[in-house]
Amino acid sequence: MGINFFEQSPVLQSLQPVIDGSRNVRTNTDAIERVASWMAYEEFGIPGGLLQFDMGHDVDVLADMIMLANSLNFAYTDFDTSVKFEVEYQGRRFVDADGMAASFDKAWRAGVPILTGEWMANLTRPELARIFAGNIEMPMLDERVAVLNAMGEVLVERFDGRFSNWVRSCDRAIFANGNGLLERMRVDFPRFNDVTMYDGHEVQFFKLGQLALWGLHAMYVHLGQPGLRDLHRMSAFADYIVPVALRVMGVMEYSEDLDGRINRGVEIPRDSLDEVEIRAHALYGTALLTEACNRRRPEDLQLVIPQIDYRLWSRYHVTHWPHHLTRTIMY
Repeated sequence: MGINFFEQSPVLQSLQPVIDGSRNVRTNTDAIERVASWMAYEEFGIPGGLLQFDMGHDVDVLADMIMLANSLNFAYTDFDTSVKFEVEYQGRRFVDADGMAASFDKAWRAGVPILTGEWMANLTRPELARIFAGNIEMPMLDERVAVLNAMGEVLVERFDGRFSNWVRSCDRAIFANGNGLLERMRVDFPRFNDVTMYDGHEVQFFKLGQLALWGLHAMYVHLGQPGLRDLHRMSAFADYIVPVALRVMGVMEYSEDLDGRINRGVEIPRDSLDEVEIRAHALYGTALLTEACNRRRPEDLQLVIPQIDYRLWSRYHVTHWPHHLTRTIMY
């Protein structure tokens, strides 16, 4: 019958008060079955992510880059103009997260020591602005510098200046009696502690933390190593783009008022009821969609939620359909 992801994921379990109490967002379960009726028969794999740039096969270098990139994997759209950050690199155009990855790859190849805690701890705004030279100034540049400064200090003080040392100090699992990667991440690096309150209930999202672990899992698989042993406990990644994909497909539905504000580019405040409902229903709908697809797939072709997440994100991250705008370092 497939995995019941809601029984496995603490993140999904934390969403129920939001799903039950939502004012302006709802999930259309009929639409989920309709979408699954054709999406279930597509081909799914493990995306390469940062591995689209050939950085070799050194597991420590790759882990360092994955953790660095996901530390800053948020807010690529200008809040005033709605223009997305993009760069030209190696004869191609890279947009939003891909643009950041391309920028880091270019800097790394030029010899900038971006993978070291010392570099992060002492990074200045002008230095990061040069790395992210693109069509617009990278949004929230000051916040990005502050994130790297804080994380660099932790890496230098506790992990000999490298994210890869931190990764090796954890179990190769999301949850492992306190020593799982996600469990450790939210404690060792508070910028990953992506939780909020909704009507008195703590709601967990952990967007960047889980996305980093999905990247590590993909790296291990591509290198022929065992990946994370409990990937079925991972949710989707609550960002700007997955809600757009689900909205276009009819899986997520907004009130007329919320829909109008999003379409006009009105900022949705972080931790507001509307923002929490958008993110929660994106995770809820993606989990239900994954289960609906799995009911139509054979046992040896069962999917995990991040595969459906990537299917949605990869098709819609450059769409002209408006996404909600929230000023946050969490996504």
